[in-house]
Amino acid sequence: TECRKVFYYKSQLTRHQRSHTGEKPYECMKCGKSFYCNTHLSLHQRIHVNVKPYACTECGKTFSFSACLTRHQRIHTNEKPYKCSHCPKAFYFKKQLTHHEKTHATEKRFECKQCGKAFYWRANLTVHQKTHGGEKPFECKQCGKAFYCKSHLTVHQRTHISEKLYQCSQCRKAFYSQTQLTVHQRIHTDEKPYGCKQCDKTFYSKSGLTAHQKTHTGEKPYECKECGKAFYNKYLLIEHHRVHTGEKPYQCTECKKAFYCKKYLSLHQKTHASEKSFHCAECGKAFSWMSHLTQHQRIHTGATARAS
Repeated sequence: TECRKVFYYKSQLTRHQRSHTGEKPYECMKCGKSFYCNTHLSLHQRIHVNVKPYACTECGKTFSFSACLTRHQRIHTNEKPYKCSHCPKAFYFKKQLTHHEKTHATEKRFECKQCGKAFYWRANLTVHQKTHGGEKPFECKQCGKAFYCKSHLTVHQRTHISEKLYQCSQCRKAFYSQTQLTVHQRIHTDEKPYGCKQCDKTFYSKSGLTAHQKTHTGEKPYECKECGKAFYNKYLLIEHHRVHTGEKPYQCTECKKAFYCKKYLSLHQKTHASEKSFHCAECGKAFSWMSHLTQHQRIHTGATARAS
């Protein structure tokens, strides 16, 4: 009588009616969670005994439920069945689509009373508020690093087991999180959705735009405790700090020479490459880098580098 839905059997109707009354007579003895029917309780109990009978044939990861395996396999096939009706974006899971669709709404109802920043979801506001109090309740048991929210901890924990579940279908590069993969895929499509309002520069990720905007304001919030030098973003500070520690994590596989940052390694590796793609039109001499060709061409033109 509540919704007029019909069923073949009385037992199905009885179970369904509990969705209207809220009655959940089947309780888990381990955690106290209750369910409408015994089948749902049985499935739930697999979590406690760690029974995962459904294995992914691609990567071997196992799951307690077939539905979870089906959702997971979309990562390998790159199937995104949930499409946004407002823009061309598509998602692996319905939950992701639901979250995304709210970004099209103009209203951000949940506002932080300390700084005025507004959010579409209360959960995001709750996580944000922890940044003011410095509260990081989710701690990694392996290294002690703490995080504001559980999802950040989950992504971090994969770095300990080298579990990169999200693979790019274009170049097969793998990532720890869906967000990292999404940002990476924009390199292949050259999609740069984040544009600076002060200049024409665009970026693959929001963090890239945020770091860039500080170049307009002159803001350098990340300061080196050793020498006081300040930087626009955290990663530049991390790279700089290696100058003080002597750490050089990026090593050349050809000659074992090591570098402070990945950029210098990439430049160095070109010296090993047999191909020198920058050719002088005057004499035919070839160079690994455009900057070296430009310097060389001054020999022919007679130009000298001006002191800055």
